Amino acid sequence: MSSAIFIRHIVFDIGKVLIHYDPELPYRRLIPDEQERAWFLSNVCTHEWNLEQDRGRSWREAEDLLIAAHPGHEDRIRDFRRHWHEMVPHPIEGSVAIFERFIEEGHDVTMLTNFASDTFAEARRRFAFLNRARGVTVSGDIALIKPDLAIYEKHAADFDLEPDATLFIDDTAINVEGAKRAGWHALHFQNAETLKADLERFNLCT
Repeated sequence: MSSAIFIRHIVFDIGKVLIHYDPELPYRRLIPDEQERAWFLSNVCTHEWNLEQDRGRSWREAEDLLIAAHPGHEDRIRDFRRHWHEMVPHPIEGSVAIFERFIEEGHDVTMLTNFASDTFAEARRRFAFLNRARGVTVSGDIALIKPDLAIYEKHAADFDLEPDATLFIDDTAINVEGAKRAGWHALHFQNAETLKADLERFNLCT
């Protein structure tokens, strides 16, 4: 990485970067059979279905659509939102330490996340560090999701970010590529140790 790059703005994703997220956690109890659980999460309460709540669809509409298609699974469908809190059991301590250190050192830190509005509000109540950044763009609040170019452009405009001086950290490769298309620098998050090494290439000490 060229030493000429000067990062003025650091943007963090949240799920699987700052807080752990795994839909299997409550369903291991609710659907003990591994094959049945895998089928349910691959065919009923799928990632694609949940992503529409991140885009702003209401849980009532989301549940009604699935129950109409899978009437025999009504309770398990409703369990997704009902037990959502179990899917986010703890912060990812290593990356939260980096996040908080950047804030304490005076770096400009914001967050850009695919998150339903109501579950993000719940996460903010549970994880106080989510209130420490300068601001956040929540996909469910604006009906845009990563990797749509528009969400990066809106975040940059709302927080007055210079794209070529912005570094984005996200666990999903297509979201990293979306940020690069917006003119940002971006890192694909794997774990805190790898993130530390990647940040050093941008002359950001952790």
